[in-house]
Amino acid sequence: MSMTGKDRWSITEQDILALEIGAGILGTGGGGNPYLVKLRALEVLRAGHKMEILPLESLPDDAKVVPLGGIGAPVVGVERIKEGAEGVRALRALEDRLGFKADALACQEIGGANSMEPLIIAAQAGIPVVDCDGMGRAFPEMQMTAYSIYGHQSTPSAMADPHGNIVIFDHAVTEIFHERMARAVVVSQGGSSTLALAPMTGAFTKKAAIPGSYSKAIALGRTVLEARAERLDPIAAICAAEGGHVAFKGKITDVKREIAGGFVRGDITIDGFGDWTGQSGAIELQNEFLIFRRDGTTEIVVPDLIVVLDDDDGTPLSTDMLRYGQRIAVLALPAHPLLRTPQALEVIGPKAFGYDDLTYS
Repeated sequence: MSMTGKDRWSITEQDILALEIGAGILGTGGGGNPYLVKLRALEVLRAGHKMEILPLESLPDDAKVVPLGGIGAPVVGVERIKEGAEGVRALRALEDRLGFKADALACQEIGGANSMEPLIIAAQAGIPVVDCDGMGRAFPEMQMTAYSIYGHQSTPSAMADPHGNIVIFDHAVTEIFHERMARAVVVSQGGSSTLALAPMTGAFTKKAAIPGSYSKAIALGRTVLEARAERLDPIAAICAAEGGHVAFKGKITDVKREIAGGFVRGDITIDGFGDWTGQSGAIELQNEFLIFRRDGTTEIVVPDLIVVLDDDDGTPLSTDMLRYGQRIAVLALPAHPLLRTPQALEVIGPKAFGYDDLTYS
């Protein structure tokens, strides 16, 4: 099968800089801080490797596409530098276990560092990354992808850590069991590893993936950079590009954050300023921002995107970057339609995170 498609395009260093911002916005606080992985991606490019994006519509139906990404707590991903070849080891272990060769990689989540991890691994392996992802944002658990929601069985899979350990998950009876087992292993490996999942066909990927994720994230980052260069409001530019709105602006007055069971869990409290003076905001998180409340009333609910930005320059802030006294803007951006179906909401709606009293609408 030929994958030499003339439609492929190459990632440049400028694309990486834009992707850092765009993926940070779409990360909704999670997916891993993109700064360190940006540095790794730039090193891979400067070493002469090519990062190529294949448009989703150009993917052959019989292509073997491997979903891949980092797994673990975002804070650990910042504190522990990757060894560098974890992803390739996971990919090769999966290929050896199943007796195939991957034609392309698919991003698990376009949000945060997980946007660049497939680019780095695909460049090292000499294959492209498809212009899509499984979430259109970031979610804390593996089964929370459109791939899994719409029928992909993600085992057998292979997990690799910085120490050289490789674990094969031969079969999981459900996607949730796979998540639980993988989470237990990643905790034993130190809290941050790389996971390659069972291959998807090109035909299935075109049906189930969130389309155009890399194009969108890079364009979103460029929007912010151009607004800054022209001394325009980057926050307004983001809202205009994504059909969102500013839900709140204020100063962080409290941050509660802990690592439990392989996740970062907690909440932040915000005192409003400007149009929100005298009001109080609160965000609850599990790796990503899940719920936003103003004066105790719930206003934004997962799977819609809750984005926290530096109020001065529109820099997206991940959960590990939040500090007392920061002046922030809270944005609400709509989720992709594939994430808003009744089938999807069973897996990524508020009840999936324990909010039994909330309904997405």
